[in-house]
Amino acid sequence: MFKDITPHDLYRLKEKGDTIVDVRSPKEYEEATIPGAINIPLFTNEERAAVGTTYKQKGKEAAQDLGLELFSEKLPAFIQHFKQLETPVTVFCWRGGMRSETAATVVDLMNIPVNRLSGGIKAYHDWNKEQFGTIRIPPLYVLNGHTGNGKTDILLQLKEEGYPVIDLEGMANHRGSIFGHIGLEPRNQRTFNLLLGEALFQYQDEAFILIEGESLRIGNITIPERFYRHKEISPQLFINLPLDERVKNILADYSPHDYHDQFIEAFQVIKRRIHTPVANATAQALEEKDYPVVVKNLLIHYYDLRYNHSTACSDNLNISIEELSVADAKEKVKQYLSSKKLT
Repeated sequence: MFKDITPHDLYRLKEKGDTIVDVRSPKEYEEATIPGAINIPLFTNEERAAVGTTYKQKGKEAAQDLGLELFSEKLPAFIQHFKQLETPVTVFCWRGGMRSETAATVVDLMNIPVNRLSGGIKAYHDWNKEQFGTIRIPPLYVLNGHTGNGKTDILLQLKEEGYPVIDLEGMANHRGSIFGHIGLEPRNQRTFNLLLGEALFQYQDEAFILIEGESLRIGNITIPERFYRHKEISPQLFINLPLDERVKNILADYSPHDYHDQFIEAFQVIKRRIHTPVANATAQALEEKDYPVVVKNLLIHYYDLRYNHSTACSDNLNISIEELSVADAKEKVKQYLSSKKLT
């Protein structure tokens, strides 16, 4: 017999490496799922729509009959997907209803260890929201500075070295600028909230967390108020690299040669905010694919002029790190943390 588990249980099983399976339709899965879950759907998008229509027009029993008919045809393939998994499994649907119950029952009959998330993904969202409102947020150290100073690279390298890092742009899958979506598939607010909540749950007992100095919004994502307020009163480590180094970093991060048309489209959004002669020269350079000139113009005449970061922390919590490269700046960040006896 399968076991119903709580959202907290599910989080712990994810940490252990169990496989989490979303049995909802592919469309539902793509819209938002529990981070790390795979999709083994009971119904296709079209089948789910047909069952829903039958429920509205003919009632619950007719919808159940249609669902059983559709699922029975794909039962062997459904079971085979689970047999290929190499870890214990937890299944879930939207509210922990018939879809996850059916999946768990079938998988259990095949002697495959399986749990079901009680209350489904909705319960997991509710649990995450509750945790986020009460969980301890350790002291934050915020990497700040102008566009192109390698803040994200520094954070990711430090994370690889074992430092507690929350990559807000990575969670949003958006780099935070008007060009930030290019080459990426930005996540929605629900997924971002789950990722941030899980990260805070993971790091709640750490001495500190490193983050990047984002604005309140990252693309279409809004940073939750409690976390944003905490960030604003935290020490700010301002990274300053030479202009040419910043240009090089941006070209490496954004790969404009691979997304030329998208860059032209995004540039049109901000062109009117740039002094006309510079805007025209930048547009010409973009047409000619002279990306270093484009990036340098945008930094000097747009991003640096608009950068006016103010925080609620006192001046003695603003630390300037001036170096020639990302690697050197990363070492200075490590030295600072060590001086505070945080490492």
